[in-house]
Amino acid sequence: MNDVKIGALCWNQYTDWPSLLDAGIRADRLGYSTLWTWDHLYPIVGSSNGPILEAWLTLAAWAQATSHVRIGLMVGANTFREPTLTAKMATTLDHISGGRAILGIGAAWMEEEHVAFGLRFGDGFPERLRWLGEALPVIRGMLRGEEPTASGPRYEATAVRNLPAPIQPRLPLLIGGGGERVTLKLVARYADANNVGGGLESVRRKEEVLLRHCEAVGRDPAEIERTTGLGTVVIRDTEAEAHRVHREIFARNGDARLWEDQPVGTVEQIVERLAAYVAIGYRHLVAGFPSPYDEESMTRLATEVLPILKRG
Repeated sequence: MNDVKIGALCWNQYTDWPSLLDAGIRADRLGYSTLWTWDHLYPIVGSSNGPILEAWLTLAAWAQATSHVRIGLMVGANTFREPTLTAKMATTLDHISGGRAILGIGAAWMEEEHVAFGLRFGDGFPERLRWLGEALPVIRGMLRGEEPTASGPRYEATAVRNLPAPIQPRLPLLIGGGGERVTLKLVARYADANNVGGGLESVRRKEEVLLRHCEAVGRDPAEIERTTGLGTVVIRDTEAEAHRVHREIFARNGDARLWEDQPVGTVEQIVERLAAYVAIGYRHLVAGFPSPYDEESMTRLATEVLPILKRG
């Protein structure tokens, strides 16, 4: 189990730039494998009437300020940009970071921000999934040094070049979401990594579905890195103190309703919870850290929990 990795998903809502920048630098210093933020234009936890920083510019600044951690969106909203532009932005991030970019993408879901910003939202989730399915071969082709052409119905491209090419020979394409009929089929067909959540039993079920889709399309599932979102992680010496801190963090984030059944507790409790994911093959564990990016929890996850998980 020595290949266990942790990621830090630092929420870009209800924060200021110095704090968000410091959180990314801290993740790099502590040895996190990956660093992520949301691709949203309004806060998505708590009141949507609050501050949030734009995601791609956050990644670019983190890339300049860090040295080792891999950087991406968890996940990018396909609806926000043309797929050709998305691939170009990810490629530029790869150069800024010295080959540490990950292109995370999903179908998008928050109608309010689309309406406010004048972005097309489609007539429902099935249509947005069709858009994602149309975008992925264009994105993947550009990242692989091809010159893809697309002719709609949603997106168009004509022998589009992507120069300079990414530094990474295979810049990872991560698809987020656990839709069993369409999203996981897209993962099987196009992705280098997935991201699912919803708790252990949900992840276990999604894994079984993903394996069936891989078999159907002739894909070796070992080619797809499994990642899961853990929710919000808070670590303290006592469970009661961890829950107190957890409540304060959610109150700070737009008086958000407290998320239940989260990895909140002592080191021993967190290890027990996370080891169950490792046991089913999900060895890239992405922890959520809302503002104010609790330094004690970020540190203890990396320096106390991770070594135990690696020892198995």
